[in-house]
Amino acid sequence: MAPLIVDSNFFIQAHRDTYPLDVATSFWAKIGELAVAGRIISIDKIKAELHRNKDALTTWCDGNLPAAFFAPSAPVIGQYAQVINIARLRQPPYNQRALDTFFDADEADAWLIAHALSGGNTIVTHETSQPTKIARVKIPDICAPAGIRTVTTIEMFRELGERF
Repeated sequence: MAPLIVDSNFFIQAHRDTYPLDVATSFWAKIGELAVAGRIISIDKIKAELHRNKDALTTWCDGNLPAAFFAPSAPVIGQYAQVINIARLRQPPYNQRALDTFFDADEADAWLIAHALSGGNTIVTHETSQPTKIARVKIPDICAPAGIRTVTTIEMFRELGERF
């Protein structure tokens, strides 16, 4: 089974809302364990997003995730082009502002999907499909036509047979 690839909101929402670092220590220990075992991964663009706030989550990531956890984006440039094309051709079409944001090479979403397309990974995200929304590109709405699965955090734990 290919490792599951995690979106930034996997970390951010857990840290801010459901599993604070100071309260849900077993959750974070399990995430570290899964990362070290190579069962979950992410990408360099997600690392950049996580480092924007320079908070306790940044410190936790730096101290608990192996260097190889965040894969480089350059090797998936071909898949990135495919992902961009899916967004460009989507019906109903996204508005230009949504496309400009999604196409920004510094933004993680398209690269995350490209990695999943390249490696046959399932994406762990809190985003939900909104197929009629044109103002923002949602990860599940690009993943579906690309044949990429998306799951939530709890679905990830169930699929991996993990408890914390």
